[in-house]
Amino acid sequence: MGIELLFLLLPVAAFSGWMAGRRSGRGATTVRSLSSDYFKGLNFLLNEQPDKAIEVFVQMLEVDNETIDTHLAIANLFRRRGEVDRAIRIHQNLIARPTLGRDQRNQALFELGRDYMRAGLLDRAESLFQELVPDSRYGQQALSQLLDIFEQEKEWDQAISAAKRLESKQGTAMGSVVAHYYCELAETALARSDRLAARKLLKGALSEDRACVRASLLEGQMAIQEGNHKAALKSFQRVELQSPAYLSEIVSPLLLCYRALGRTGELLDYFGQLSREHGNMSVLLAESRLLEEEQGHEAAVAHITEFLRTRPSVRGLSRLIELKLEHSDASVREDLGVLQDLTAQLLGSSAVYKCEACGFSGKALHWHCPSCKQWNTVKPIVGIEGA
Repeated sequence: MGIELLFLLLPVAAFSGWMAGRRSGRGATTVRSLSSDYFKGLNFLLNEQPDKAIEVFVQMLEVDNETIDTHLAIANLFRRRGEVDRAIRIHQNLIARPTLGRDQRNQALFELGRDYMRAGLLDRAESLFQELVPDSRYGQQALSQLLDIFEQEKEWDQAISAAKRLESKQGTAMGSVVAHYYCELAETALARSDRLAARKLLKGALSEDRACVRASLLEGQMAIQEGNHKAALKSFQRVELQSPAYLSEIVSPLLLCYRALGRTGELLDYFGQLSREHGNMSVLLAESRLLEEEQGHEAAVAHITEFLRTRPSVRGLSRLIELKLEHSDASVREDLGVLQDLTAQLLGSSAVYKCEACGFSGKALHWHCPSCKQWNTVKPIVGIEGA
C-alpha cells in the first residue's frame, strides 16, 4: 500500500467511525448497519486492500459540508493513480447532490473536467470548462484548461479567442502564444494553397508579437516560392533583430536568395557581420565556404582557425579538418581522416535543438515543445557542439 494512500485512508476510517457513532440516535438498525460497514472497511484496510476499503468508507460518508473535502481528496488521489473511472464516479456523485453549495459544486465540476481531460474525453471536459468560465473563482483555471484542449484538438481560432480572454482575466501577456496560433493557421492555409489567407494570418502573427521568428521564416519561405527573393531577404534578415538564437535557421535560405540575386559578395559581408556580433557557428561555416569560393582555400582556413581560438566548436573543427584534407599529402590525410570520422560520429549523435524550459532535446525544431507543451522554448543548441 502506498504511503500517500495509507495516510489518506486512516483519517477516513476514523471519520467514518465517528459518523457511525454520531448517528446512533437514528435507531439500532442504522447503528448496526453502519458499524458493520465500518469494521468491514477496517478489515480491508488491515489486509492491505485499500481500493475496497475506500469504496466502503466513501459509501458510508454522506455528502455534506463536513465531508466534501474528503470526497474530493479521495477522487483526486484516484486520478493521480490513473484510476480515472473511480474519480469520475465520485465527482459525478458530488455534483448530483442538490444540497451542494455553488462553490462546492463548481469545484467538483472543475475536478470532473480534469478527470475527463485525463481520460481523453475532451468534448466532455470542454463542456464543463465552458460552463465554469463566468465563475469568479474557477473562470481563469477553466480558460487555461480550455486552451490546452483547443491546442490538442488544433482548434486554433478558438485557442486565439480563449488566449485573449485569459489575458484579460489574468493580466499576463499572451501575444507570443497567440502569434503561434496564427502561424498554425497560416501553415494550414498554405497546405490548401491559399496564399492570400496565409499572408494575412502571418501579418496577424507579427502584429501580436513583432519578435515572432516563426512568422518571419514562413514569410520568407513563401516569398522564395513566389520567386520574390528581395522580399524573402527582408523577412529572413528580420530574424537577427527578433532572436539571434535562430540565426542558424536563415543561413541556407539567405545563401539561396543572394545567389539568385547575384549578390554573394554582399552576403559575405553580411555573414562576417553576423559572425562577429553573434558568434554563430552555422553562420561562420557558411562564411568559410563563401570565402573559399571568393578568396581561396588559405583565406578560409585562416578565418576559421582564428575563430576557433576564441570559440571552440566541434562543428568548426570538423570544417577545418575538411579544409585541411583537401590540400594534405597522403601521410597526413590518413590521420586527418580518422579525426574527421570521430567528429562526424560525435555530431551525428548530438542533439541540435533543446527546450530551455524542460531540457527536451532532438534534431528537429519544434515551436511547441513535445515534452512540456510550452511555445517558443525549443531553440538551437549553442556551444562547443552546437550552433
